[in-house]
Amino acid sequence: MNLFGALLTSVLVLVVLGAPRRWAMLGMMAGVLYLTQSEAIDLAGFNMFAVRFLELAAFVRVLARREFPLTRWTKIDQAVVWLYLYTAIVYWLRASEEQANVMGRTADALLCYFAFRGLIADMPEFQWFLRSLVVLLLPYVSLILVESLTHHNLFSFMGGAYNWVRDERFRCVGSFRHPDLLGTFGACFLPLYVGLARIRLGRALALIGVVLCLVIVWASNSGGPVCATVVAAVGWLFWRMRTRMRAMRWGMAAAIALTAMVMKAPVWYLIARLSLIAGGTGWHRAYLMDMAFQHLDKWWLCGMRIEATSDWFPYTIAATGGADITNEFIAFGLSAGLGAVALSILLLVRGFSGLGEALANVRSNAAESSETEFVLWGLGVMLAVHVISWLGITYFDQFYVVWFLQLAAISSLSEICVKAGSAIETQEAAGHPEDVDLIETELGYENPLP
Repeated sequence: MNLFGALLTSVLVLVVLGAPRRWAMLGMMAGVLYLTQSEAIDLAGFNMFAVRFLELAAFVRVLARREFPLTRWTKIDQAVVWLYLYTAIVYWLRASEEQANVMGRTADALLCYFAFRGLIADMPEFQWFLRSLVVLLLPYVSLILVESLTHHNLFSFMGGAYNWVRDERFRCVGSFRHPDLLGTFGACFLPLYVGLARIRLGRALALIGVVLCLVIVWASNSGGPVCATVVAAVGWLFWRMRTRMRAMRWGMAAAIALTAMVMKAPVWYLIARLSLIAGGTGWHRAYLMDMAFQHLDKWWLCGMRIEATSDWFPYTIAATGGADITNEFIAFGLSAGLGAVALSILLLVRGFSGLGEALANVRSNAAESSETEFVLWGLGVMLAVHVISWLGITYFDQFYVVWFLQLAAISSLSEICVKAGSAIETQEAAGHPEDVDLIETELGYENPLP
């Protein structure tokens, strides 16, 4: 860790520890954007990256201030604990290598997720955070554009020197280690800013956020983030059918089943065909799924060593000696078998289910579409973007902070809306309209689409 990295990390740790919740979240995201994974020190055999200092500070802060009471425990929280603890325990029982690495990843998941669960306290604060994040993104995107024009990564003095080129066009990475991660950052925040752009207050900042996210996707020159951006657009096109999503889900499932019946190749080879339009190495993604299915008998119970995948492709990753595992679901499977894959799907299902319940509560208590509904819908589209992204990349370096921030937002805001809906029903039954008005104002029910 160089002097600049150490100073910036120290300042951000102080912000995370002592500032109000909303500023603490911004401090975490500033670390993600402006510190690379190369900014680290070795501490008792563990690589303490800069963002690990921040997540530890955030978790200590939440504990010390009791900002996450156990009474706020949700089904999503349970799914997070089950998935990451199960994966770690099975891996530790199966393998004797990389134990410290697995322990670190598990600690990252739990500390980071529950830190954000404590920091995301209500809907207005989360909207403030998203609008304020635009201020952090403006200089960051400027650095990305300089990188795109000059082919020089300005984060190189912190170890962020990764040069990628595809079809004679430069691929930016910014502070991340891969263009796909940079592009996915833009794609997964895009639905949230589209939702904020439908709200009168702060619309200009939200529209700037939309543009910045699109620029990030463009600069990454990656097929996966492009596909994720298309999913974000389609997700918002479904807004007009938001009350008929059950029929839409069954329709999409039927379409996939029908496509699988008429295709000669397995249905996952659609990814390869999509890459012909969006660009990227879709064939690798599709073939990886094919090989994982063919070798299911070797990893279904408790996973398998990554080196054992060396014969899946004619090429391997030098760092691991195995195949390039560009699929989060398969990565869970190779770590801990089908049990981990099932738990990862359960986590996603509970995320969608929690948002669905929250949206139903909001609609039942608001005569018109409100700002709360727009944000919740944006979170749902964002989760769909992550599902698509999981089919094309695994989340590594500091990007996991983004995933757990957004997952914690789903859990916290869904819980708040569901409890508020119950409180409104109770106050209405008790004949206290003034309390109902107060709850609706706090949640944004009184701010319909103009």
